[in-house]
Order: sequence, then structure tokens, then C-alpha cells
Amino acid sequence: MDINIVFKIAAVGILVSVMNQVLSRAGRDEQAMLTTLAGLVVVLFWIIQYISELFNQVETLFRL
Repeated sequence: MDINIVFKIAAVGILVSVMNQVLSRAGRDEQAMLTTLAGLVVVLFWIIQYISELFNQVETLFRL
């Protein structure tokens, strides 16, 4: 696994948390929730291939 993906996820987390706080303080709670959800979806799209590789490795491990 590449370490850059960890830094990307951390950057998205920091950005989303700041945006969430700003929107919540402005009284736009619905947009804050949607921003958090969008950040989660972006990160899931990035790591889906790693999850797939993990499942394949576990499957081959138990197929011994």
C-alpha cells in the first residue's frame, strides 16, 4: 500500500471537518451533513481497490 493514500485521506478529513464546522456555525446543518457524506464517498472510492485486494488475499489464504 502506498503511504500517499493515507496522506490524501487525512487531508480530506481535515478539509471536511473544517468545512463542517464553518457550515454548522453558519446555521447550514444540512449542507454540513452533505459535505461530510461527500467526503466519505470520495474516500471510499479511493480505498475500494485496497479492500478488494484484501478480500482476494483472505480468500486465497483460506483456500489453501
